[in-house]
Amino acid sequence: MLNLKVKDLEINDLIIHIRQGKGRKDRISILAENLKSDLESMVAVKKAEDYVFESNRGAKLSSSSAQQVFKQSLNKTKINKNATFHSLRHSFATHLLENGTNLRYVQKLLGHSNIRTTQSYTQVTNPTLQKIKSPFNFNIK
Repeated sequence: MLNLKVKDLEINDLIIHIRQGKGRKDRISILAENLKSDLESMVAVKKAEDYVFESNRGAKLSSSSAQQVFKQSLNKTKINKNATFHSLRHSFATHLLENGTNLRYVQKLLGHSNIRTTQSYTQVTNPTLQKIKSPFNFNIK
């Protein structure tokens, strides 16, 4: 997120190019539709090589500044969890799986080389699995 440049966003198509992300891998991921207008406003006066999130001096935002902004956002929304940026990645994956997204697609979006890494997120979704009823529920007399 800190290295994200304007040229990495395809806002109309809701696509984000993540370059040298976790594991130093490039990948493509998706943007939320409700961020579209805010992102368009943020980058309207920027050049393709500019960072999307900049410091007051126009430089790349530091990780400590970004974490501070994130903590302030948590406080404003009254979310009382010990969350980090990685929590967002984890939540993204978990919600995709809970909404029925194929595990292989989630693997691609997260940039995991090994499907087992992605499968670790399925453990969190077990309460959802417990709500599924077998189609073989019938009375035998």
